[in-house]
Amino acid sequence: MSTALRHDVPHHMTVDEFLDWASGAPGKWQLVDGEPRAMAPASATHGIIQAYFAYVLNRHLINGGSSCAVVTEPAVVPQIRAHSNMRVPDLAVTCAIVQAGQVAVQEPVLLVEILSPSNEADTRQNVWAYASIPSVREILILHSTRIAAELLRRRPDASWPEEPHPVGPADQLTLESIGLTVLLAELYARTHLARA
Repeated sequence: MSTALRHDVPHHMTVDEFLDWASGAPGKWQLVDGEPRAMAPASATHGIIQAYFAYVLNRHLINGGSSCAVVTEPAVVPQIRAHSNMRVPDLAVTCAIVQAGQVAVQEPVLLVEILSPSNEADTRQNVWAYASIPSVREILILHSTRIAAELLRRRPDASWPEEPHPVGPADQLTLESIGLTVLLAELYARTHLARA
């Protein structure tokens, strides 16, 4: 989703100030280094990928008897500059109990971004912010203009690789954080990309 800054938006907010302000602001927003950023509507292809992958994740977790939950467009707080950042990936999986009224997803293990050409730089910036969250084990980037993905997996020593692992249309995608293996092309089956 592309981001744009409105001229009448306050600058340099804390997370608490942002939550108070955003509850009355039109549209969707995230907080990046204290700066509220509007999130533009995504493409229909992006939405289809997001909805179908959420279904695949939920089906896998339910069939496996997991108590973990899939959250769409979750608010997450990076550990770095936590007081002034609240980012919004496309999907998250958390195994923590979600409390009534809770906004930020606690202890996500998997975060998913769907990459659009118009906001690639912002998405990649978000990905490295997500890597600062101690509970996150994997970060998946799904492309929205071709059948392709990039996977970052935290190493046993808690470090991250410098570059994500590419996943192609004929490859199996394995998410160790939730024990899921799926053919990448399946995630695009309901899009025009599968017919190209």
